[in-house]
Amino acid sequence: MANRFILNETSYHGAGAIRSLADEVKARGFQKAFVCSDPDLIRFGVTQKVLDVLENSGLSYSVYSHIKPNPTIQNVQEGVTAYQESQADYIVAIGGGSSMDTAKAIGIIIANPEFADVRSLEGVADTKNKSVPIIAIPTTAGTAAEVTINYVITDEEKNRKMVCVDPHDIPIVAIVDPEMMASMPKGLTAATGMDALTHAIEGYITAGAWELSDMFHLKAIEIIARSLRGAVENTPEGREGMALGQYIAGMGFSNVGLGIVHSMAHPLGALYDTPHGIANAIILPTVMAYNAEATGEKYRDIARAMGVSGTENMTQAEYREAAVNAVRKLAKDVGIPENLKEIVKKEDIPFLAQSAYDDACRPGNPKETSVEDIAALYMSLL
Repeated sequence: MANRFILNETSYHGAGAIRSLADEVKARGFQKAFVCSDPDLIRFGVTQKVLDVLENSGLSYSVYSHIKPNPTIQNVQEGVTAYQESQADYIVAIGGGSSMDTAKAIGIIIANPEFADVRSLEGVADTKNKSVPIIAIPTTAGTAAEVTINYVITDEEKNRKMVCVDPHDIPIVAIVDPEMMASMPKGLTAATGMDALTHAIEGYITAGAWELSDMFHLKAIEIIARSLRGAVENTPEGREGMALGQYIAGMGFSNVGLGIVHSMAHPLGALYDTPHGIANAIILPTVMAYNAEATGEKYRDIARAMGVSGTENMTQAEYREAAVNAVRKLAKDVGIPENLKEIVKKEDIPFLAQSAYDDACRPGNPKETSVEDIAALYMSLL
């Protein structure tokens, strides 16, 4: 079986990269942008940095900002209507995963109107046409939605997140500018950074992993492990490292899948509106310990990439424990809660476990699991 790898047509990296936006738009002959961004980024002037680039180059745009932190079906439906009314011919997505995921769903539906029912996009939808062209500009160093073929939309009626996988949704251009991330508060920086680490670790041990994806994931773990603490303190080096590390992780996991850390995190976002990065960060060490027996020698590589010394002299049990402990320490150092006691209600665990088992990320887990296993993992975190 052939291994498929899909990436952006073009990506820009480094401080000041957003200045490349105007040249890309003009070179591609686009006329009007439909800008997707969230209300906070508009309020704090982050979105305006990109709008200034468009305005200074005489490029027209309209703005859509009715986007929740966990974007909903209604957000997408309203966005589709707004796009149609705007007479735009491309999308600029500015923000974290929420803005980019909303933009992807809008772009797919506009290009494939037979999928106007947002629920029909769940899983691997058989769309025929590429999305409306998307230029993605992340403001968080975590989701890597700017380089993935995935997006997640919340179904509020059913209290669940729909994971959508579609090669047609990948942005044609990604502009990864660490200066766009400098205004992130510490808590958000920590949460999104741990999300990126989860992508890299789950991508490295997932059932679909292979040599090319392994290369990206190990490098991403190394960069994130040395950069996240600095990014939380808002150092330029930390921001630059996280901007690159999260993107590299996205290059990998988008093409090989994830596992039950994400499966367990998704229902928490749907039911309690828990920030995705926080959910992943709390769950990751516990699931790593659970999965260890199915990972061969990969935890030695993870421990080494996390900065653990002496792994070559460790037994299998020692390097597996070292990998888990290194992740747990990083999470603690950046202020991540240690458990789910303040989030999960015990009576909800059967629903959460079934939702996690049904989640699209679960089949990629390296160890076979069950609803009962997942329920026990939730319980262990209370």
